[in-house]
Amino acid sequence: MEEIPSQSIGKDDENERAMEEAAVVCGEPLQDGNHPPKVESAVEILQEKVTKQIIKEGHGQKPTKYATCFLHYRAWTESTQHKFDDTWHEQRPFEMVLGKEKNEMAGLAVGVSSMKAGERALLHVGWELGYGKEGSFSFPNVPPMADIIYEVELIGFDEVKEGKARGDMTAEERIGAADRRKMDGNSLFKEEKLEEAMRQYEMAIAYLGDDFMFQLFGKYRDMALAVKNPCHLNMAACLIKLERYEEAIAQCTIVLVEDENNAKALFRRGKARAELGQTDAAREDFLKARKHAPEDKAILRELRLLDEHDKAIYKKQKEIYRGIFGPPPQPKPSPTNVLIRIWQWLILVCQWLLSLIYRLFRRERHKAD
Repeated sequence: MEEIPSQSIGKDDENERAMEEAAVVCGEPLQDGNHPPKVESAVEILQEKVTKQIIKEGHGQKPTKYATCFLHYRAWTESTQHKFDDTWHEQRPFEMVLGKEKNEMAGLAVGVSSMKAGERALLHVGWELGYGKEGSFSFPNVPPMADIIYEVELIGFDEVKEGKARGDMTAEERIGAADRRKMDGNSLFKEEKLEEAMRQYEMAIAYLGDDFMFQLFGKYRDMALAVKNPCHLNMAACLIKLERYEEAIAQCTIVLVEDENNAKALFRRGKARAELGQTDAAREDFLKARKHAPEDKAILRELRLLDEHDKAIYKKQKEIYRGIFGPPPQPKPSPTNVLIRIWQWLILVCQWLLSLIYRLFRRERHKAD
């Protein structure tokens, strides 16, 4: 149940450099997420009350009946364009067993059954396959007879042969299923297939949801965390490379809630914070990481880079201020100072004249004697 092998906290960076140009990862919302996305692709009629437009193509096979599907979605009422549900915002994938979905999810299930892993689509669902004549008690903003718009992404799915729905699994079965997903993700990660790897990690985490973890203690909790935490950290590594730093910080913070001294979580959160310009917070993370991994060269390198960055900023600011204000102004002589200097000069001249007259007088007197 190990994380992607590495000799040091920063070693993963060397293996990840080739991933810079990877495709957008699953779970990344398009546009601002507050309104349904505008899609130009052709409309596919799945049923009389369900249509689909593909936003992003998927790959592989489609799920069959009773497959356990993991997905993210947003939902709006078509008439008001009001968003009433968003699993991306909650950072928690939704689990659906096709053929056993809730009645209000029937239209969504029709769309999901037509999708491939990694596919993202826009679904229009009639009220008959949504929340029906009564609307929704859980979502008061869904009125009676409301047609629904879904933006949905199928992260992946487990076919019937994989076993059961999560709720029917024993603790060992759920941890084992999550570990298999994590190992698949690690293999894809090493092949530089970030998109596919992220989907596997997210499915592994879905098996180990908060409700499940809350029930565990002792060795079972330790076993689950040994799978769950590396998945969050590997997702953070992908997100940093994809410049999605806020999401990377969130993944590392989840690990630090369980293990506040996790050096790798501190290191990666520090990197993400540094990229966002949060240098004080980044330095704090790196210093904590160094406390628990004092010999790690990657941590020392990041601290040195922060120091160099601060020095460069200070130098630049100093040059900017110098250019704005120029050299310090020289004091201008006031009229009073001028008069004083003239008076001092006159006194010196008078003293010199008196001295000259005195010497001439003494010379003439000396001649007379």
